[in-house]
Amino acid sequence: MPVELNHTIVAARDSRAAAEFLATVLGLAVGPPYGPFLPVETSNGVTLDFMDSGGAEITSQHYAFLVSEEEFDAIMGRIHQAGITFYADPGHRHAGEINRNDGGRGAYFADPNGHNLEIITRSYGSGG
Repeated sequence: MPVELNHTIVAARDSRAAAEFLATVLGLAVGPPYGPFLPVETSNGVTLDFMDSGGAEITSQHYAFLVSEEEFDAIMGRIHQAGITFYADPGHRHAGEINRNDGGRGAYFADPNGHNLEIITRSYGSGG
């Protein structure tokens, strides 16, 4: 059996708010609770399981999502509509810009817990 990422736990101050933020922006759904987790499943079956941090400090993590050109446009539309600041770079120095790495498009934005989210239309190193 090939190795596949199945799920990851995402720490949140408010797991419901964090899961709904991601699901809304990406056009996904929040699944039913599973124990202490609120899952958001991507189209390739990977779930991001949001869990309350219980007041513990949250270390910022990076989550990148490969999307189609059409999905990128739809996501950017929701980002604009929500007034979410986006950036062309992971260091958040180029606000209001997207990147064109590998001939695709990409953007970074923060979730309510400070996690660095990224949408890209081409995998890095794929050329273009």
